[in-house]
Amino acid sequence: VGRTAGERTLKRLNARKPETTSAPVVFDPRVSASLMGHMVGAISGAAIARGTSFLKDKRGQQIFASGITIVDDPHLHRGLGSKPFDAEGLANGKKILVADGVLQSWILSLSSARQLGLSSTAQAARGGVASPPGPAVSNLFMEPGTLCVTDLISDIRAGFYVTELMGSSINGLTGDYSRGASGFWIENGELSYPVSEATLAGNLIDMYLNTTVADDLTFRFGINAPTLRVEGMTIAGS
Repeated sequence: VGRTAGERTLKRLNARKPETTSAPVVFDPRVSASLMGHMVGAISGAAIARGTSFLKDKRGQQIFASGITIVDDPHLHRGLGSKPFDAEGLANGKKILVADGVLQSWILSLSSARQLGLSSTAQAARGGVASPPGPAVSNLFMEPGTLCVTDLISDIRAGFYVTELMGSSINGLTGDYSRGASGFWIENGELSYPVSEATLAGNLIDMYLNTTVADDLTFRFGINAPTLRVEGMTIAGS
């Protein structure tokens, strides 16, 4: 762990501030799962019932690029969120939330399902002992694609490989996305030099539809995703 931390620190020395441009952005697996976290909040039954989600009218529609599948599996072997039933005592099971890019279902507890006139998806969880159960995922992951990371970035003449995200300005109603970021600049398909003090901007609706998935999925957290490439984001710097 110490050696890895030291190597990462040395690679980040003498970082530069990028010029403002529009280019492909590649999210390292350490930060790519955050994009799915925004989706979870947007398809939560509570947000849908309040009408405060940028995906409130998207069930049954294409929200990700074709070929992308997102799964919530509470029975995943050794998954951090694995459990045989949800916080309301309902037997749970594997749920495909996005299939071939199409949004299949909301995330529903009993109360949020009742508000929407639907049935619970057995995805309720408690934030603490004293809190009521609400919609939540267990082991959420995006299935890997077929491209290795090298191939994913090989045709990028100029782009941004993001390893760290800072701050958060996400509008859950419109999907507008803005976050501070650092990582490495991509030149001619290779990581060139470290980058810091950059800001990424876009809209999650467009970002999801322009996402390409690598094949390097690993399970480390409750929400996991492989390396993701998003086309045409605004990168603000100097």
